[in-house]
Amino acid sequence: MSGSLILVATPIGNLGDMSLRGQEALTTADLVLCEDTRKTAKLLTLLGLKAPLKRCDDHVESRLVDEVLTRLAAGQTLALVSDAGTPLISDPGYRLVRAVRAAGFAITATPGPAAPILALILSGLPSDRFFFGGFVPTKTRARLAAFQEIASLRATSIFFDNPKRLPATLEAAEQVFSGERPMAFARELTKQFEEVRQGTIAEFRQELSHPMKGELVLLFGPAPAQDLRGSIDALLTKALATQSAASAAKEVSRLTGRPKSEVYARALQLKGS
Repeated sequence: MSGSLILVATPIGNLGDMSLRGQEALTTADLVLCEDTRKTAKLLTLLGLKAPLKRCDDHVESRLVDEVLTRLAAGQTLALVSDAGTPLISDPGYRLVRAVRAAGFAITATPGPAAPILALILSGLPSDRFFFGGFVPTKTRARLAAFQEIASLRATSIFFDNPKRLPATLEAAEQVFSGERPMAFARELTKQFEEVRQGTIAEFRQELSHPMKGELVLLFGPAPAQDLRGSIDALLTKALATQSAASAAKEVSRLTGRPKSEVYARALQLKGS
């Protein structure tokens, strides 16, 4: 019989969020793949469980593919966990899942905590459509580009961020989205000092200038429909400073999803004025 791979969600703070199915998967697996064996060993100890562990992080994941496929072919059951939360969500595992699925082995999961989803449902922002952007880029230019790409998105946008970089992140967000865009932040989710707050980008720039601690999730509300023209004009004005009208229109069309001909016509108007 061929084996299977089980993706196991683990607590992001509160130990009580570990599911019974997840615990069973960890105890019955022939091997548990994890980002940090020390952290997973501590979790297993707290749960009163024992399991063989092997490191599987971004540095070694690709090198583990052959071993994983060999173990599955031999009928073994493997579990994959991240340090906290649902595997593959801004964590390792995508390459393994792709390889295991391509090889035809069974894959299943024990669902559980996921910080982006928990922050979304607690935020008070629209939750019918959302975009998850992973970690906010650390470099200024990349940060601005990431926000410009979703400036006109009609959905709530979710990011992870380092509290130390929060002032720079909010500065970039206000520059791209405007200070009136509603947003929320969630901190220390499921833990003793859990905090979720909502306001505008401008308000949070004033209030959150002091250092913060804890895992941080940022959420930006959808772009108002009436702001789309303003967003296009802002993006075009910036692009036209260094590019031709055609090049600027191509870039802004890609960022906003608007027809290139429409954006090009507006670029010519702005350039002429």
